[in-house]
Amino acid sequence: MADHKDNIDDFKVQTAKHPNMGPAPLRPHSEQSRDRASKRLSTESNGTSEGGSSTPVEVTALEESFRRFAIHGDTRATGKEMHGKNWSKLCKDCGVIDGKNVTLTDVDIVFSKVKKKSSRTIVFDEFKVALGELARKKYKEKPGEEAEAEVFKLIEGKGPIIAGVTRAVASPTVSRLTDTTKFTGSHKERFDDTGRGKGKAGRVDIVDTSGYVSGYKHQGSYEKKVTKPTVGKPM
Repeated sequence: MADHKDNIDDFKVQTAKHPNMGPAPLRPHSEQSRDRASKRLSTESNGTSEGGSSTPVEVTALEESFRRFAIHGDTRATGKEMHGKNWSKLCKDCGVIDGKNVTLTDVDIVFSKVKKKSSRTIVFDEFKVALGELARKKYKEKPGEEAEAEVFKLIEGKGPIIAGVTRAVASPTVSRLTDTTKFTGSHKERFDDTGRGKGKAGRVDIVDTSGYVSGYKHQGSYEKKVTKPTVGKPM
């Protein structure tokens, strides 16, 4: 009871010193749930638990590049595993493949070497082992650690290169094949002088049933004479 009374007295003294101090206002349950979810996501991304038992892990530039390439082209990817296709793209986009000391074949062989037999992907630790294998091939004159550091620099902070839309290139062969003024034979008859297609008239021989011979220039003149109205003479 004496300890409890002492605690009450201490609280009164603190309240007298800080008159604005009071009980914290209650927050809505929805805000509390949102804060807990945000805290959980933050601790998961930093590699810690809610109790703070483990030390936060800082994501390195190399690991960030690994995640960027790991999720490239796959909306369901978590960024923790990388497929062989994205591994090859990383080595190509970051300049690890030089076509001389390191080729695409070397990249595929190293990937198959470091991954587990029953797996089709590699994790970050296996990723670093694979880069070490390629580093010794790319920089043969340097020690192992220096070679790995050079390869790491090529990849750190990089991301996948997105190819743009391919532009149509004018080709003289295509231009010659699509120029209607150079068509001959039956193909020439399918287009008029402006290069516009004639439609059915350019594909089918339409029989002339007018009764006139081909090339007759006064077609229809007889009908005009016959149907011409007669004007009566004055009496």
